[in-house]
Amino acid sequence: MHLKKACRRNYYYFYLSTVVIFLAWVGPSTLKKIGIDRSKLTEEQKRLPENAVSALKVADGLKVALFASEPMMTNPTNMDIDQKGRVWITEAYNYRINLHPDHPRKAEGDRILILEDTNGDGKADTSKVFYQDTSINAALGISVLGNKVIVSCSPYVFMLTDSDGDDKADKKEILFQGIGGEQHDHAIHAFTFGPDGKLYFNFGNAGDSILDKNGNIVRDVEGNSVNSSGKPYRQGMVFRCDMDGSNFEVLANNFRNNYEVAVDAFGNLWQSDNDDDGNRGVRINYILEYGNYGYTDEMTGAGWRARRVNMEDSIPIQHWHLNDPGVVPNLLQTGSGSPTGMLIYEGNMLPAVFQNQMIHSEPGHNIVRSYPVKKNGAGYTAQIVNIVESIDDEWFRPSDVCIAPDGSLFIADWYDPGVGGHQVGDLNRGRVFRVAPDVSNYEVPSFSINTTLDAIKALENPNLATRYLAWKKLHEQGTSVENDLVNIFNSSDNPRFRARAFWLLTKLPGKGNDYVNKALHDKNEDLRVAAFKAARELKLDLIPLVKEVVKDPSPQIRREALIALRHNTSSEAPGLWAELAQQYDGKDRWYLEALGISADKQWDSYFAAWKSKAGDNWNTAAGRDIVWRSRAKAALPLLASIIQDSNIDPEKNLKFFRAFDFHTDPSKQDILLSLLNGNHPSQKIITTYALLQLDTTNLAMTNDIKNAIDRSLEASKGTGQFLDLLARYKIKNKNPELLTMAVKNKNDELREMAAKILIANNGGSLVKSAVHKDTATAMTLVGALGGSEDPKVKDMLQSVLMDKSINLKVRQKATQMFGNGYTGQEKLMTLVSSKKLPVELKSTAQKVLLKAWRSDIQSQAKAFFNQGAGNTSFQPVATLIKLNGNSDNGKKMFTNVCSSCHQVNNNGIDFGPNLSEIGAKYAREGLYEAVLHPDAGIAFGYEGYVFKTKDGNQVLGYITSQSKEDLSVKMMGGSVSKIKKSDIVSQKPYEHSLMPTGLVSGMKQQEVVDLIEYLSALKKKS
Repeated sequence: MHLKKACRRNYYYFYLSTVVIFLAWVGPSTLKKIGIDRSKLTEEQKRLPENAVSALKVADGLKVALFASEPMMTNPTNMDIDQKGRVWITEAYNYRINLHPDHPRKAEGDRILILEDTNGDGKADTSKVFYQDTSINAALGISVLGNKVIVSCSPYVFMLTDSDGDDKADKKEILFQGIGGEQHDHAIHAFTFGPDGKLYFNFGNAGDSILDKNGNIVRDVEGNSVNSSGKPYRQGMVFRCDMDGSNFEVLANNFRNNYEVAVDAFGNLWQSDNDDDGNRGVRINYILEYGNYGYTDEMTGAGWRARRVNMEDSIPIQHWHLNDPGVVPNLLQTGSGSPTGMLIYEGNMLPAVFQNQMIHSEPGHNIVRSYPVKKNGAGYTAQIVNIVESIDDEWFRPSDVCIAPDGSLFIADWYDPGVGGHQVGDLNRGRVFRVAPDVSNYEVPSFSINTTLDAIKALENPNLATRYLAWKKLHEQGTSVENDLVNIFNSSDNPRFRARAFWLLTKLPGKGNDYVNKALHDKNEDLRVAAFKAARELKLDLIPLVKEVVKDPSPQIRREALIALRHNTSSEAPGLWAELAQQYDGKDRWYLEALGISADKQWDSYFAAWKSKAGDNWNTAAGRDIVWRSRAKAALPLLASIIQDSNIDPEKNLKFFRAFDFHTDPSKQDILLSLLNGNHPSQKIITTYALLQLDTTNLAMTNDIKNAIDRSLEASKGTGQFLDLLARYKIKNKNPELLTMAVKNKNDELREMAAKILIANNGGSLVKSAVHKDTATAMTLVGALGGSEDPKVKDMLQSVLMDKSINLKVRQKATQMFGNGYTGQEKLMTLVSSKKLPVELKSTAQKVLLKAWRSDIQSQAKAFFNQGAGNTSFQPVATLIKLNGNSDNGKKMFTNVCSSCHQVNNNGIDFGPNLSEIGAKYAREGLYEAVLHPDAGIAFGYEGYVFKTKDGNQVLGYITSQSKEDLSVKMMGGSVSKIKKSDIVSQKPYEHSLMPTGLVSGMKQQEVVDLIEYLSALKKKS
């Protein structure tokens, strides 16, 4: 089977190669002369390199040209450009070969290439292999720094050195190791050289931890082990260190897949972060140093789907816990996507709108764009401006962007029918484009660092590799270049050139404090920000600096002063923090989070100083926010007083209840108990939420508490809070109310929760009685029970389907629900094969089992029902993509086949990735591969596990959230099962996609074509 597939692939590429050679011989000008336009090209012709540029739309004032393509290079994952203007590429022919054993591979490993345009015509004409072996398969990052090249490829970061200048690596050393995410996009990413002479980099949430070159766990400068265990860091992180890996810092944490960090001349950091697929939560972040960015719960590590007080009302916001105190706000949310490489463009060749701004590659939407920012209080706002976008070629997948020494923009194009999801559809193509006002030639500026003036000129270059060499040369010369650098700092009309000179001046022995003070008094706000960043790096006495700016009109400067007070043990620090806190306006969330970061580990003293200064006037909008954000013991009674304020509607201010979750002082228990009784107009609401925040572990159940629970249960009937109270306090006597919710509640999730609790509370007799009552009630109730793997629920459903006194439609529904889940499919198959299933239910069971997502059960069912292997006669994808489909019919096929696991525009079951914009992420080829061969690519976060628990139950699904005590597992049908970790006997990865492998085996070929037609049109509406 694999041999046949390989032969078809080889034939296909032979055909393409022939067309490439023919068109290259004919030439683009000939094509133009004979009147061929893009609309008349076949799909194969459109994807030829010489037609690539015609598929792209570029911003006004710019042009785009193809710099390099296959067969010179393929599958570029990352890129850098050296001081000579040469393009360095990390290839990924061996992409995910551990997951794709049928893919061809290079036994000698992937390559690092150097592409060069030797004649200046704007096209690469030579290609060299700098390094190749299996240790760099699908490397995700490359940084060229003189004769040293940093390659990021989990579990390693390598330092490759070209000792003799022959463009071949002579030495390979480990810089870091032990990093999670081998062959994974959420792993270690590219390194960037900062203006301060340090390395900046990040890893996504598959990174887990990092070891040094000797295999020892890296500890940051504060002594913390660098791992994602929550002590104190979680998920993806941003790092800074010296060139040798020392002085390691974690600058921010709790990202999902922060792909590449970009650093500007002032030392500001910017990056993107990907959401869980399909949730329209992709974001751009300004990095507030030492901030928590909210992908998981800061305290418990629970995922964003986990129920919590004051839960955000929309998924893109909910996704990042943005209602929680201690979460830094997002600069910009861009919707769906699969973001990759990013840079800060500090040149002047591109139009003004892109100068000094982020430039970002977004392969999920086939686009490269910029996010021009404006200062807004202590933070920023941003907009989206497109630079290059694909018109009609969905294979355009920009994986990285870089700036050449002449200021032009280069784009690496992965070129593939899909992006992400552990999948690759094409191994033989890849491109590099160049963007500039004029792309007819490529002239690299002459480069030298032989003299100080040459080095300073090179320091002003927009290319990072050039700046690195200049920085290194000037730094090595020490005080001999001080006057020249001072001249740049004092006289240049470009603040970014001044900043670069400033950073070097701060490194001069014994001069750092002088130049920090000089910059701190500069008229330029950004240089003053840089002064604080440099002062922190130099470990200067920060108190005098903070004193100078404590009343500064600029919130950006005060933000940096706050970060400077973080972990500062001076006796003056609390008073200074209080003064800065007094200037919070009650609106600027960036400033509020800077206050929180500043007070870390010193909340009690900092908060006390503020409260003393505020006195009785603390209860303002700004003051209440500071109380909400605080982790001080003294904030707890103030939270209670805010909640009890009769002028404040507690239901509209649930954030103050949520704030209790972030306090660890034992006194919070008594304060919450004090909220159970009061005279507030909305006291019932206060009582309910106070009960939900109490720690029940060692709670003495007094009559007051019992009465409070009873009142709250009565007041919250039919709501999620009612169910939460029952679960938290293990209340067993509300089965009639639970039955009502399971039957009548309009919220699917709450209906299922109520049904589960009802069965767990021995409410089976009530269920049986209700099922016999009337068909509509029975159908609803059986549907609510169907999402559970609980053995008691399965027994109940089995008793219903076997009971011939119940309406047949209800029994058929019970059969469908009984066959849900890992154990359900097995139990239904056993009933069928043992011929114990009533004959009138055989056809229902047959439909369920032939579509079982457990491949072993599906195989058994096909054999039992004599169905053979199903439809395996589909034509190759290369043929299918040429067939015309009917989108309306495809929508029907989606509803019938796919909506049991996927949503489109809020219709369907929320189990697999949301497909509302799937047409932007995958071209038709990628969609066909995903539908026909789901095992070939599994979206990150949707990997299945089989859990066996102490009661003998087995649960199959993917982990949506986990805390220290619990796992939440989402199962087929969208139901979530919470499992105590202490009850888990075994946890094994599921060897298949949770999307059924035989999904389309019962479909006709045209129905599959129609389905793809519908899916391919699902894109973001402009």
